[in-house]
Amino acid sequence: MGYRVLDVSTIEGRRKVVAAGLEAAAIRMNQFDNEANQAGKEHDERESGQEEIYVPLRGNGVLRVNGEEVPLVPGRYVLVSPDATRQVVAGPEGLGYLVVGAEL
Repeated sequence: MGYRVLDVSTIEGRRKVVAAGLEAAAIRMNQFDNEANQAGKEHDERESGQEEIYVPLRGNGVLRVNGEEVPLVPGRYVLVSPDATRQVVAGPEGLGYLVVGAEL
């Protein structure tokens, strides 16, 4: 078979492990659905060596990168290096977003 399909509506919880659900070998990708004003975990990716692209799908919020707030709205993509500290905070509408990562 040349493709796989995953419907995230069948997955419970805030974090949907998309790439693993599709059995992707090289791509890391997760979808998160934050409720209004919900903050994610502050972290970096130094240990994994992974850079990440944040892709807002619906709603709005901010991505705090090394203390600087970067607005997240659909249509905006934000690349974060492994050594940067990051934290997503949803706005009053909530925020659905995708994180795509790969090791450098």
